[in-house]
Amino acid sequence: MTIELKGNWKKGFAYDVHTLDSVYLGVDEHGHDRWKNTRSEMGQLVYDLKYDRDKSAVAKIVDLLEKYKGIETMDAIVPVPATRWRPIQPVIEIARELGRRTNVLVLENLLVKKTDGPELKNIDDPDERQRHLKDIITISEDYNISGQSVLLVDDLYRSGDTLSVATELLYNIAKVKAVFVLTMTKTRSKR
Repeated sequence: MTIELKGNWKKGFAYDVHTLDSVYLGVDEHGHDRWKNTRSEMGQLVYDLKYDRDKSAVAKIVDLLEKYKGIETMDAIVPVPATRWRPIQPVIEIARELGRRTNVLVLENLLVKKTDGPELKNIDDPDERQRHLKDIITISEDYNISGQSVLLVDDLYRSGDTLSVATELLYNIAKVKAVFVLTMTKTRSKR
């Protein structure tokens, strides 16, 4: 399943939804809500990579992405920076493998995100989330990609706010010619 993503980018897609079904199980002993989730194939692979640190999921994810033609025509692949440090950064790992297979340069540090402050998923107000993103995401001055076409890659599309701010920076600061977006999954809600 491919889901078109609308935004300030030229064209964007999510490979699939993240979860197919969620059943509320109640509150655990730590006071956290618990859910039983049924994930799409891509959703499960992203989950395995991100939370179980299953690096073998990277190749399987990129295998699924091979249906998208035109990635090889991009000048660069730009991974969205992680909100927090993880031993394995899923988006960077996926971007590296995608770049290796398509022979497209991966600019891992073009977009920089300050890691202090709350995670986006904990900010419910859309205006506050946009303000926060504009404060924490910047463009590195180490690269000149003016006039180029870039593929902006992320693991999960929730509200589109991060991709929107990143795209705005790529157009206005980096002066790229075109931004295309590819995410592995999309949530069923914008929360």
